[in-house]
Amino acid sequence: MNHKVAFSFADGKTLFFPVGAHEILLDAALRNGIKIPLDCREGVCGTCQGRCESGEYTQDYVDDEALSSLDLQQRKMLSCQTRVKSDATFYFDFDSSLCNAAGPVQVRGTVSAVQQVSASTAILQVQLDQHLDFLPGQYARLAVPGTDSWRSYSFANRAGKALQFLVRLLPDGVMSNYLRERCQVGDEVLMEAPLGAFYLRHVTQPLVLVAGGTGLSALLGMLDELAANGCEQPVHLYYGVRGAEDLCEAARIQGYASKIADFRYTEVLSDPSPEWPGKRGYLTEHFDLAELRDRSADMYLCGPPPMVESIQQWLTDQALNDVQLYYEKFTQSNI
Repeated sequence: MNHKVAFSFADGKTLFFPVGAHEILLDAALRNGIKIPLDCREGVCGTCQGRCESGEYTQDYVDDEALSSLDLQQRKMLSCQTRVKSDATFYFDFDSSLCNAAGPVQVRGTVSAVQQVSASTAILQVQLDQHLDFLPGQYARLAVPGTDSWRSYSFANRAGKALQFLVRLLPDGVMSNYLRERCQVGDEVLMEAPLGAFYLRHVTQPLVLVAGGTGLSALLGMLDELAANGCEQPVHLYYGVRGAEDLCEAARIQGYASKIADFRYTEVLSDPSPEWPGKRGYLTEHFDLAELRDRSADMYLCGPPPMVESIQQWLTDQALNDVQLYYEKFTQSNI
């Protein structure tokens, strides 16, 4: 039986390939044209070192000089000694170009649906002929039909043939105008994927997911993955937008409560109308400090740069050193 393995690199590229049940990881990578840097191939030099982000694996032999006991606790591994026991993701702290790796692929799909789901957001659904592999949280570059422009959007669901993207609707944006004025079911869409180093890691402690605006898209993909595979850890989603009219996917989000054992959801409006009965202000004003201070947690943060930077500063000010932060800053194109 083969396992599906993803190699993620520092330049944001991700490569997927099959690995046999008893096969050495390095051998499988080389067989698939991924030339991981190597030297001894005996577990001694440490040249082929990476880190397992998710999945189960064993190592045949690791010399103390190659990986320390702390390294092993941090799930660092040597490709030449690793055998995977499940589907898995590994991260390598160098660019994919060192491996002669092709990187993301271009695929064509067709528009299957487009729906405006809030005053400022639409969901674009694209159907592919074949399964596209990506990690929950990653994104694709889409060619805007009828133009020479490309735009980047996070996947809002799990890997497969049917893809979803949350798109912010701008007054005069290239993609926004296409969706409002010309988009038809059946339109061909060219995309490049998968891209990005922001993705869901192996879940071993509570998760705090924080979305600003259409940053929700990447986190919906993560939540879909957690709901499908089960999650024993608490999950708390924080979602911030300007006004109530900008909130979207409420029923879908609330539905995670029946699929994830310990799921909480907090929405915060930064500029609500006076009659808004819910939370208002900045997201940091409504974080559960006890939740973050009393135990280690993984925080996944996706939103515009000012929001990401303010939350990073808040974590520093609160001395929340046990919070492992993963983030993606996105900048909306104004055209």
